[in-house]
Amino acid sequence: MAEAYIVEAIRTPVGRRNGGLSAVHPADLGAHALKALMERSGVDPAAVEDVVLGCLDTVGPQAGDIARTCWLAAGLPEEVPGVTVDRQCGSSQQALHFAAQAVLSGTQDLVVAGGVQNMSMVPIAFASRQAAAPLGLTEGPYAGSAGWRARYGDQPVNQFHGAELIAEKWGITRRDMEEFALRSHRRAVRAIDEGRFAREIVPFGDVTTDEGPRRDTSLEKMAGLNPVVEGGRITAAVSSQVSDGASAVLLAGERAVREHGLTPRARIHHLSVRGEDPIRMLSAPIPATAYALKKAGMTLDDIDLVEINEAFAPVVLAWLKETGADPEKVNVNGGAIALGHPLGATGTKLAVTLLHELERTGGRYGLQTMCEGGGQANVTIIERL
Repeated sequence: MAEAYIVEAIRTPVGRRNGGLSAVHPADLGAHALKALMERSGVDPAAVEDVVLGCLDTVGPQAGDIARTCWLAAGLPEEVPGVTVDRQCGSSQQALHFAAQAVLSGTQDLVVAGGVQNMSMVPIAFASRQAAAPLGLTEGPYAGSAGWRARYGDQPVNQFHGAELIAEKWGITRRDMEEFALRSHRRAVRAIDEGRFAREIVPFGDVTTDEGPRRDTSLEKMAGLNPVVEGGRITAAVSSQVSDGASAVLLAGERAVREHGLTPRARIHHLSVRGEDPIRMLSAPIPATAYALKKAGMTLDDIDLVEINEAFAPVVLAWLKETGADPEKVNVNGGAIALGHPLGATGTKLAVTLLHELERTGGRYGLQTMCEGGGQANVTIIERL
């Protein structure tokens, strides 16, 4: 059976909104990650057969196939193509899947997967608003669809509503969420102080580490925030941070490993993606994890570490309740509540962190999943070698 190996994996620091990376053109942000990836791998960039990057809100500086633009902005060979993927928050995890599937199929031997997003420069959902307004269209991808309305009525379709529905369905209190958020910050601060991210981060100028974690946050400060939705439980404190960043992974098949003298660090053990209720939107990691484990012939007892994106605290808390996973194996270095969520870059960012933490701790299997717009979730299981 063919194998797809991870041979190199890096990321930029994650900049907070209007922080140290906010003025960096997305092409240059992605280029920085791609150039560093190729330099660390020692592979001739001309041998890469495709560059698959995740990005959403592809408007303005993120438009025009940002994957191709990033590669060229990095000064890398013109003969190497690039393609941009949008599976909402899971865009670069899906990029990783597409790249791995190309290698597993034998049609390509060396593929780059990654993602980039500058949310300070291009705010979330900005693209759909900008595209709709000049055309006189109703804002939003669902409004005006007769088929959608017949199926789902006029229910709100947004992440905050979805997070509230999850909190209600799984009986998750605001205090539960705030305690989880505080733990995320504390774990992230500990990881930074212990240098756990040092090997995976390629500094960008003066930005050398993640800007999001708050050392001075507390339950008291969180309790003083107003809910995003009046009468609701979700506040900014229990939500992922608006962020800027890029990440990249180099995948190789067995032939490329031999020809380029590469040392595989992990193998792709499983790839899948599933869908669920698009109104609740953010709970798909629950059925997606069950599906992935069944298909892989595994249980959570086989998994040493889990990275599940902290889009909102109830996403992870509901997943923990349903799966019975050990919280001490999950997001051990904090998550997006503390470290940030640069949308298109987060998928491979989590993969980069998962690989490095498996190497640091000596774990064998790592599972990654994340909620995505439309009620979807990717699951990736890797095996450290």
